[in-house]
Amino acid sequence: MPFYPDELIEEVRSRNDIVDVISGYVRLQKKGSTYFGLCPFHNEKTPSFSVSPNKQMYYCFGCGAGGNVLTFVMQYENFTFQEAMQSLADRAGVTLPKQEMSTAQRRESDRRAKILEVNKVAAEYFYHLLRSPQGTHALEYFQKRELSAQTMQHFGLGYANKYSNDLYQYLKKKGYSDELLRYSGLVTIDEARGGYDKFWNRAMFPIMDANHRVIGFGGRVMGEGEPKYLNSPETMVFDKSRNLYGLNFARSSRKQGILLCEGYMDVIALHQAGFDNAVAALGTAFTSGHASLLKRYTKEVYLTFDSDGAGVRAALRAIPILKEAGLTAKVIDMNPYKDPDEFIKALGAEAYQERIDAAENSFLFEIRMLEREYDLADPESKTAFFRKVSDRLLEFREPLERENYIEALTRRYQIGFEQLKSMVNHAGTRRGIVSERKPLKSGINENKKKEDGMKKSQRLLLTWLIEEPSLFDRIEKYISPEDFTEELYRETAKILFDQHARGAVNPAQIVSMFPDEEQQREVAALFNARIVSVDEQQGREKALNETVRRVKKNSIEYRSRNLDPTDIAGLQKIIEDRKSLANLHISTD
Repeated sequence: MPFYPDELIEEVRSRNDIVDVISGYVRLQKKGSTYFGLCPFHNEKTPSFSVSPNKQMYYCFGCGAGGNVLTFVMQYENFTFQEAMQSLADRAGVTLPKQEMSTAQRRESDRRAKILEVNKVAAEYFYHLLRSPQGTHALEYFQKRELSAQTMQHFGLGYANKYSNDLYQYLKKKGYSDELLRYSGLVTIDEARGGYDKFWNRAMFPIMDANHRVIGFGGRVMGEGEPKYLNSPETMVFDKSRNLYGLNFARSSRKQGILLCEGYMDVIALHQAGFDNAVAALGTAFTSGHASLLKRYTKEVYLTFDSDGAGVRAALRAIPILKEAGLTAKVIDMNPYKDPDEFIKALGAEAYQERIDAAENSFLFEIRMLEREYDLADPESKTAFFRKVSDRLLEFREPLERENYIEALTRRYQIGFEQLKSMVNHAGTRRGIVSERKPLKSGINENKKKEDGMKKSQRLLLTWLIEEPSLFDRIEKYISPEDFTEELYRETAKILFDQHARGAVNPAQIVSMFPDEEQQREVAALFNARIVSVDEQQGREKALNETVRRVKKNSIEYRSRNLDPTDIAGLQKIIEDRKSLANLHISTD
């Protein structure tokens, strides 16, 4: 992974005006000094997506998406940081440095490039064979599956000839060596038989990585033969556990979430019906690698597996993997049809969208499948079922979330809320997870509300400072970066105050200093708090003084709670700050 110095990152960012870049994706209208448009990251009818040429930042007041031009390209195009840097560097005419490689690294890189080249040539050959007289049988198969010519072209579908060394001979004529072809996984080299193809007499599905490069193939046998579906072996460029079929298209979809299917034809059928957010695992069980890959592009996954027993088992295996990765999972009900392909052929895209909208919470799906193992008409079996349910509810460590699920289950199974809650608490006490305790009489949310209010005040002050840098000189007597008690806020404030000391406040640059995408989003929010417009000088001055006073008072209280008793200097500073707070007055003249 190339390392880019901060100066180069800032050069690429600053040479790509954020309004110009985002205008290529979103229709923007100028209102005052800011541009507004419909947010590309969530569905909305009223524009809440703002782009500030002064800050060189964007922020959506609806969903909270925000950042600088690099962040936008990463989010919209689903690019890695390196891909976004390369894209914007190319746009601005900036040359990025090439990473120096060792001899071994260069040899490996060259081999990878050659394998990708061979795969591309093979995909083109299969593509043309499908549309030739030899491919008639496979073409009729795809047409019988009701795939349009446009869809077949979109997915690069093809045909591997019925002769077992057809591709081998073709690639040899192109000048590729036996050694390279063996590494590609397309050909087996045998001393006795010579070279023969991995795929022959099969309808071919090129498998592409997220950047549309052909990394492998899937093939369905035409006529009789085993296995019915065959995938490329793993190679230098093809890792089944870290790639998903259709992701190269789904990554750019504007639809909500990702639809996770079982097979190639389900993905293709869904895309043809307008659901371009469908993907499938590549002939292997769903893995944590797949989940990590999905997390780059979505927070919500819809399982649309077959409705038979195997599909249910696959869903039950995938759900905990998705949860472990921090993804929300929902299950789409395909009944009475076997899979999405059958469903859409029978009922159409509109009905499928209704099933998506009605998708079942994954935990409730797991409980419904668990129910099949018990006879709820039998008291003993029913009690055993609820004991198992109680154990499962303990997976939710947050009491409020656990109670929400208890409430949902009491509605479904017509059991008393307090009865099930008591059962869960008893199970938790037995396992040492939760303890039965009486609810607080009052004030249960007071600390949370106070914390949220203080965060809002700190965000407001940071936004105010970048909107009006002249305020730095007026508040420095009272406020320093150390007065921001949230760690991320404090770190951001340090950079901001340092920028001001050097004479140039640059919030968009600060965003790039945080490598984590969620942190970038939070930093963007710090600089986009809503400042209530106050026309009168006196009212505006009062609002600023109140904000500074709240931030400073919170800082004093925070330091007092965490002060080491032996820290005399710290104690003196708190006393001085209390005196300063009593006399606080900031003029905005």
